[in-house]
Amino acid sequence: MTQAERWMLPDGIAEILPADAKRVETLRRNLLDLYHRWGYELIIPPMVEFADSLLIGMGRDVDLRTFRVTDQLSGRSLGIRADITPQAARIDSHSFPRSGANRLCYAGQVLYTRPRAPMGPRAPIQIGAELYGVESLNGDIEVISLMIETLRAAGIREIHLDLGHVAIFRSLAEAAGLDEAQKGKLIALLQSKAVADIERWVDDNITSADAASWLRSLPRLAGGTECLARAREVFANGPERLKSALEEITKVADAVARRYPEVALFFDLGEMRGYDYETGLVFAAYSPGYGQALANGGRYNGIGAVFGRDRAATGFSTDLAAINALGENGDREAGAILAPASDCEQLWQTAESLRAEGEIVISLMGDAGSDDSEILARCDRELVQEGVSWVVKPRS
Repeated sequence: MTQAERWMLPDGIAEILPADAKRVETLRRNLLDLYHRWGYELIIPPMVEFADSLLIGMGRDVDLRTFRVTDQLSGRSLGIRADITPQAARIDSHSFPRSGANRLCYAGQVLYTRPRAPMGPRAPIQIGAELYGVESLNGDIEVISLMIETLRAAGIREIHLDLGHVAIFRSLAEAAGLDEAQKGKLIALLQSKAVADIERWVDDNITSADAASWLRSLPRLAGGTECLARAREVFANGPERLKSALEEITKVADAVARRYPEVALFFDLGEMRGYDYETGLVFAAYSPGYGQALANGGRYNGIGAVFGRDRAATGFSTDLAAINALGENGDREAGAILAPASDCEQLWQTAESLRAEGEIVISLMGDAGSDDSEILARCDRELVQEGVSWVVKPRS
């Protein structure tokens, strides 16, 4: 290994240096305080668990993104978490169970075998909140509201909310009699938004005229609130569960619009994100000029069944570093105060008092020949002795 190779990091793995690290950490603290004010309690799950616990019905994508190693003590397969949500579900089901609503939040690094998007990070800092034990739409509305508050706290001014519902496709797949292989193929086509390919596939594979008509319409049912009205017409004779899903989307959208009239609402009834494990409403937040979802979430009832508690669940998460970089978050750091190299007790006490008040006080070391230029550049004030006292003066 060459000297250059020793300091290089793997693709998709990044370090956060002081200026950005301070803003990221400040945002992390602010968001956890926000969640605390909403009644969400902080959990800190481990980075590594038995792989069986991490891969409980979260879908093939999470499975493929999870690093695995062998535990030298037990011989069992360990997983390095690629998502904190299953850990929160385990905690709700076993470590910290409650009979009613359980509000949990977290902030921690996760690791991906491959980035979720081209040139994306492989070790993002995931922050989010999960609500367990609430079956009603009130839970979805609360979680979406908290997601919007998260982005606003990060300084993201323009937010677009994308709403969908996995029961729409599931109802149509059942009506069409699709097997698992057919569902997988059609989901891939819907994810690619290839309308012509979808229509050809439907014509070749669906014998029911009604089901074929509904499926051909699905990729075109995306847009503003007008697409909900179109969907009600298209699916007027459709499955009852599908019509119930449309009503759920409408009720949630109305509630969000009342709370956040400045948030632009978008509906995509052919959205397949999270289809493997989510069970109801799905949602994502976007901002103009940023190609990926800033935050996303949805309802995933039943995830705790493998741990012995089949619970209603909904939640969201976001990449802390990404929203920090995009948002107008934090003021410029105030200048520091320079303390001269001295063993004066009064100087020490004065510096400690200033630090207790929130000031940054940097002491010179007095090493012969040391380069203090970077320290001096950070300091716009200095401690100057006047008699037996030390006072803060502007640096010239």
